[in-house]
Amino acid sequence: MYRRAFIVVLAILLSISPDAFAQDATTGVEAPAFNALDTFWVIFAAILVFFMQAGFGLVEAGLVRAKNAGNILMKNLMDFSLASLAFLAVGYAVMWGQGNSFIGTEGWFLIGVETPVEGVPLYAFWLFQAAFAGAAATIVAGGVAERMKFSAYLYYSIVISALIYPIVGHWVWGGGWLAELGFYDFAGSTVVHGVGGVAALVGSMMLGPRIGKFDKNGRPKVISGHSMPLAALGVFILWLGWFGFNAGSTLSLSDPYIVSLIVINTTVAAAAGAVVAMIVAWIKFGKPDVSIAFNGVLAGLVGITAPCAAVTPLSAVAIGAIAGVLVVFGLLLLDRLRIDDPVGAISVHGFCGIWGTLAVGLWGLESLGAPGDGLFVGGGLSVLGIQAVGTIACLGFVAATMWITFKAIDVASGLRVSRDAELRGLDVREHGMESYAGFQIFVTD
Repeated sequence: MYRRAFIVVLAILLSISPDAFAQDATTGVEAPAFNALDTFWVIFAAILVFFMQAGFGLVEAGLVRAKNAGNILMKNLMDFSLASLAFLAVGYAVMWGQGNSFIGTEGWFLIGVETPVEGVPLYAFWLFQAAFAGAAATIVAGGVAERMKFSAYLYYSIVISALIYPIVGHWVWGGGWLAELGFYDFAGSTVVHGVGGVAALVGSMMLGPRIGKFDKNGRPKVISGHSMPLAALGVFILWLGWFGFNAGSTLSLSDPYIVSLIVINTTVAAAAGAVVAMIVAWIKFGKPDVSIAFNGVLAGLVGITAPCAAVTPLSAVAIGAIAGVLVVFGLLLLDRLRIDDPVGAISVHGFCGIWGTLAVGLWGLESLGAPGDGLFVGGGLSVLGIQAVGTIACLGFVAATMWITFKAIDVASGLRVSRDAELRGLDVREHGMESYAGFQIFVTD
């Protein structure tokens, strides 16, 4: 199987015209036309978004058991690596290429395309978009953690990065039908986080819960992560990277006010999410749960991602606070439905991604770039209705295509590891090594 895959990839590379590899690095635009400050801003923001991969990896590694830490980190590494190559070859053309309202059809391997952002080189723009593709893909690793085959995960990562995420991105950001409708998602509450959250939901449901997660009566049992310090560091890295994720989506520093507004909104929404999630957990469970507070930060960040440029800071506090409530009750709902999400990816990215997108229709201001004033700031229901239609369309498409993808992978090679591999740990069974070697105590005669 792997030999055939290698031969196919080699054949594709050999079929590309040599002229393509020698194409003009400026893609037909003279260098002086580029704006140095805007180019720096886009590249710097892309680096921050790339650094979020480290945050995702540490959060997920900390919230799984030690026997699976290396496996989850390997999946995060391969997510970005495969996403970069898939987005270079296919994904960028599908998302940003000229085509129709459903899909782009030009720009394979970035051949024959020019930058869509005035003053910013194509390659800088591509890097920023590739980092987003990697983020969307890596969300799923947490939802399917501790039980999905590594090989199956690689196949999934290629499909979502090359086709599924770019198609949704084309609809919203690439001039597709939702863009024409007026759907607004500034930095990706639906396009990135909703896509990843729904994909995680479908994968988790198809895999089934981990061994021992639910008792014979269906009651959930706590399976604690092995390192809260790792998870904490990951959350702070993600919070840092989110400034690039949200503010970098301006793709320019020409409007310092909007960039500053995005930065403060991102900060206060995350803070409100953390505080409210902690309080709700404290009331509900009698203790201020550490992992729930961490997920409260991420819930606030996901919630503010869509409306970050179009709401006031007080509205951002409300959006983050409600996200903090949603993340706690989302986790409880999944337990009730017997859906096993080891790190809370579905609740954080799925539920709060939907909430953030709808929040545009509640607090968005037309004067700040929203398609109209939201319901709570003097507008009507029209913007909220468009946001709802766009969210349902995007996430319904992802749910259907991810079910087909996971089903095809399951038929071809299987999705879930064996019972023995799951009990022993994926680090040993899938990779032949341990994340924390030398800590076992062997008793000898």
